[in-house]
Amino acid sequence: MKKVSFFRSIHVKLMIIIVLLILISIQIIGVYFVQKLQSTLIENFKTSIQEKVNILSIYMEEQLVKERPVEGTGTTLEDDVKRLLSENNNATDIQEIRVITNNSIIIGTSDPEKQSLVGQRMVDTKVRRAMSNSSQSNSFIRVENNKKEYVLITPIRPQGGETVGVIYTVGKIQEVYDSLDNINSIFQKGTVITLIVTAILGILLARTITRPISDMQKHAFALSKGNFSQKVKVYGFDEIGQLAITFNNLTKKLQESQASTESERRKLSSVLSYMTDGVIATDRKGRIILINEPAAKMLDVSRETVLSEPIIHLLGLKDKYTFDELLEERESVILDYSTNYEPYILRANFSVIQKETGFVNGLITVLHDITEQEKIDMERKEFVANVSHELRTPLTTMRSYVEALAEGAWQDDGLAPKFLEVTQNETERMIRLVNDLLQLSKLDSRDYKLNKELVDFIVFYNRIIDRFELTKEQNVTFERKLPKHVAFVEIDEDKLTQVLDNIISNAMKYSPEGGKITFTIKEQEQQLIVSVADNGVGIPKENISKIFDRFYRVDKARTRRLGGTGLGLAIAKEMVEAHGGRIWASSKEGKGTKISFTLPYIQSEEDDWV
Repeated sequence: MKKVSFFRSIHVKLMIIIVLLILISIQIIGVYFVQKLQSTLIENFKTSIQEKVNILSIYMEEQLVKERPVEGTGTTLEDDVKRLLSENNNATDIQEIRVITNNSIIIGTSDPEKQSLVGQRMVDTKVRRAMSNSSQSNSFIRVENNKKEYVLITPIRPQGGETVGVIYTVGKIQEVYDSLDNINSIFQKGTVITLIVTAILGILLARTITRPISDMQKHAFALSKGNFSQKVKVYGFDEIGQLAITFNNLTKKLQESQASTESERRKLSSVLSYMTDGVIATDRKGRIILINEPAAKMLDVSRETVLSEPIIHLLGLKDKYTFDELLEERESVILDYSTNYEPYILRANFSVIQKETGFVNGLITVLHDITEQEKIDMERKEFVANVSHELRTPLTTMRSYVEALAEGAWQDDGLAPKFLEVTQNETERMIRLVNDLLQLSKLDSRDYKLNKELVDFIVFYNRIIDRFELTKEQNVTFERKLPKHVAFVEIDEDKLTQVLDNIISNAMKYSPEGGKITFTIKEQEQQLIVSVADNGVGIPKENISKIFDRFYRVDKARTRRLGGTGLGLAIAKEMVEAHGGRIWASSKEGKGTKISFTLPYIQSEEDDWV
C-alpha cells in the first residue's frame, strides 16, 4: 500500500481546517474589536481634550476681552494667561497649550521649556485659518520625534463678536496608540495560545474521525490483495460507524462472491486446458483477452504476446472481415495456412457474448484443426476418381473388343485370338487392381496379422533375386552387393516377398535394354538397409516424395502400357511400416532410381561364427 504523504493525510487536513477556522474567527473578532476599541479610545481622548479646552477657552476669552489699566498698574495679559495655563497644566493627556492672539502673537504656553516662544509670531496656516471668522475647532494628528501628537486649534470668539485668539493644544495621543499596541500584543499572544490549544484538540478530534477511515483504508488494501479475513473495527454508531458495518457486510459478500468466482474460474480453466479445440475470447472492441494453449499451438503464437491484439489480425482476416462483420458471421470460416510443403487448415466458429439488453461484451472463437479431415476427404475423392479411372480404362477396352467379337470378329481366325488375348489381359489387369485394393483395404483397417519368422535375410533376398534373374525377358544385368555372413531378421516372408517383387518389378520395367540393377544390403547397429537401384530414366526431384502415394505415376502412359496399377509402392510402404521400418527413394533424372527400406535388426553372436 502506498503511504500517504504527511500533508495529504486527511488527519492533517482536518487539523489544518479546524485551526484555520479558529484563526479566521479570532482574526475577524480581533480586527473588529481592535478597530472599535481604537475608535472609542481616540474619540474619548479627543472628547476629553475638547472639554478641557472648552473650559479654558471661556477663561481665556475673559482675559482677552478684558480692559487693561494703564501700563504699570495691575497685571498684564501675559501674566493672567500664564496663571490660567499653570492652573490647567495638571492634565496628563495634554503636552502643551498655547494661547495666540488674533495677530498671531504667542502670549502664553504651558510648556516651561518653551517660554521663549512668548511674544513671538506663530506662522501656521492652520492657525491663521482658525482665526478667520470660524467658530469651529480644527484638529489633526501629526508625528513629532516618532511620536503621534493630537493638535487641536480652538478659536476664542466672544458671542456675537470676532475671533480674538486661538488656543493651540497638543495632546499626548501616542499613549492611546501605545495602549492599543499592548492590547494587540496581548490579543496576538492569546491567539497563539488559542491556536495551540485548538491544534491539540483538533488532532484529537481529527483522530476520532480519521482512525476508522484509516482502518477501512488498510482493510480495503487487504481486500485488493485477496485477504477477506479481516474486519473493520466499529468505534461507534455514528455515520462512520454505520459505514464500517456496511464495509464489513460488503467484505463478507465479496468473499462469498470471490469464492464462487474462483470456483467457476477453475472449472473454466480446467475445461479450457483439457479442450482439444482452440478457444479465443475478445472484449467488445475485438481485442484478445483469453486464449487457451491449444489455440496458441494451432496458431503458433505465444499466449502472452497476443493478448490485447485484434483478433482479425491474429487470424489473418483483416483483409476479408471487420470485427463487426465477424459478430454477424453465423457460418464457419475456413482458415487456410497451408504451405507448398504441408497442408494446414483450421475451421473457426464464432459466438457472440451478449447481455440480455443486447449489449455486446465480446466474441468467442472456437478453432478446429480440420487438416486431416480435409486431407482424407481430398484423398477419398482422389481415390474414387483414380479407381473409377483405372477400372473404366480396361472395361472400355474390353467392351470395345467384346462388341467387335459379337459383331462377327470371332469368325475371323486372325483377329479373334488377338481380341480374346487383349480381353484376357485387361481382365487380369482388373483382377490385379481389385486384389491390390483389397490388400490396401486390409492394411488400412489393421485387421491382418504378420506371420513373422526368424529368417536369414541374405538367403531370402538371394532367392528372390534368383527368381527374377531366371524369368527376366529383357537384357538387364543384376549386380549383388550382399554380406557373406548370415543376417537373421524377424519378418513375414510372404509380405516382404510382395514388397521386393513390387520394387524389383518397377526397376525392371524402367531399366533400359542392357541396363543394370544393383541389389545391396547395409548393416547398421539396429537395422538393415535394403536397396534396389536401377540406371533407368529416373524420377524428377519434385515427384520423388509422391511416388509412394496411391495411384501416383510419374509416366502414366508408360505405366499403363506396362500393366501397372499405381499401387505397388503404396502397398510396399504399408508393409514395410508394418514391420517397423521405413521406405524412401532417391533419384537423379536420366541416371536412375534407388528404392531403399529398413528392417529392425539386432546383430547376434552367430554373425561372428561365419
